[in-house]
Amino acid sequence: MADLARLTELIEPEAEAEGLALVRVMMIGGKDDPTLQVMAERPDTRQLTLADCERLSRRLSERLDALEAEGADPIEGAYRLEVSSPGIDRPLTRRQDFEDWKGHEARISLAEKRDGRREFRGELVGLDGDSVVIEVPKLGETRLELAAIHSAKLMLTDKLIEATAPLSAEGADQIIQMEGQD
Repeated sequence: MADLARLTELIEPEAEAEGLALVRVMMIGGKDDPTLQVMAERPDTRQLTLADCERLSRRLSERLDALEAEGADPIEGAYRLEVSSPGIDRPLTRRQDFEDWKGHEARISLAEKRDGRREFRGELVGLDGDSVVIEVPKLGETRLELAAIHSAKLMLTDKLIEATAPLSAEGADQIIQMEGQD
């Protein structure tokens, strides 16, 4: 199994060199299809273009290949590299994410049950010290220790769609007819 903390230490400066903020590094796919998933975004727009993905993917491939050539490959065996945007219903992985996305609906899963439940869904209120505050229907304002959170992500809502609309949709409604194609 790959050391995700070590991978993050290797990948974060590479993302930053491309002007990107690292959102998450994760191994997915299990033993059958191991995939190193890297999510990043532009700090100013919270979006990632295809060109950004391509540049970061090339940069990471070169870095990881160089480590392998030195005999210091951080991932044992063959794997795929996947570089992507966190998407609209993004994972919340950094402290600041819980502040940046307050007012939006989120689902937070704990590593261990608390008061008989592991999952909490509601509107993010923000951070209070080392706790995430979430307004859970029928429970009210609930504080969840950051250290106890297994995973968290935004829920797809109309409010989120509106908040994450692309900066420009210019040309999105145009159809370009290529010569020789009907």
